[in-house]
Amino acid sequence: MTEHPTQGRTTDAVIPRIEFRDVSLAYDEQLVLDHVTFTVNPGEMKLMLGESGGGKSTIIKLALGLERPDSGEIYVNGEEITRLSEDELDRIRLNMGVVFQEGALFDSLTVFENVAYRLREGGEDDETIEAKVNQILEFVGLEGVDDKLPSELSGGMKRRVAIARAVVDNPEIVLFDEPTTGLDPPTACTICELALKLRDERRVSSIWVTHMMEDVRFLSSKHIVAAWGNQAKTKEECYKPGSVNTKILMLHRGRIIFEGTDEEFWHSDDPFIREFLQFDTEVWGIDHAQAR
Repeated sequence: MTEHPTQGRTTDAVIPRIEFRDVSLAYDEQLVLDHVTFTVNPGEMKLMLGESGGGKSTIIKLALGLERPDSGEIYVNGEEITRLSEDELDRIRLNMGVVFQEGALFDSLTVFENVAYRLREGGEDDETIEAKVNQILEFVGLEGVDDKLPSELSGGMKRRVAIARAVVDNPEIVLFDEPTTGLDPPTACTICELALKLRDERRVSSIWVTHMMEDVRFLSSKHIVAAWGNQAKTKEECYKPGSVNTKILMLHRGRIIFEGTDEEFWHSDDPFIREFLQFDTEVWGIDHAQAR
């Protein structure tokens, strides 16, 4: 096991929840990631953009240990994972949740059973499972649907069940792979709001892979200033402009060509980013530099 340089020493330095160091990966002759380096700190969200097939989802797989890089190092909570056995990776994954584009729910299990699945696998007792599942269903706004099957739910509700299942045991890291694709704008906004709650109320670290620029605008420019449970606050009062713990990361041809704030991103002079934003403006009619 390779330790992070700060692991095991008394230090004020923050150990990243996820860290890629000079990571490269190719499939046959196709280079997917080319010396990629970045970190995700506690309570930080990285919004990952890039062209289709540009390595975004591959980064999710690498962080989970489902793929191994050709070169470079990957740390999760200070522990280098690229040479770990499958049993050791399972231990690392206990502190990680994943939300896929399709939701990936078990069709034959109820909402309660889907959310409880990870807890049962971990050997939790029935009383603890019931308490944790009910609590997280309330967190994602799905009280009263615990006995329904996935086939009885809307697309947005399925996605919220997937989030509940991913975070029911309070992981420090959640990986989102295109979580709003195929959803209508109001429902997509609800999913983004849940991600903000995880980031700002629970200090969850996350990678959010997307091609939806509305997700990027919302997640990079809002933060929660009050818990949802405070009835004196309206939804609008809970979400305020400004975020210091979300950064945008842009991949192009396997390399990171941008990492920074949304303000820096909208005004970047990089030709690929300008073309990327111009295409989005032509399709959706949004001037991102003026829409903040």
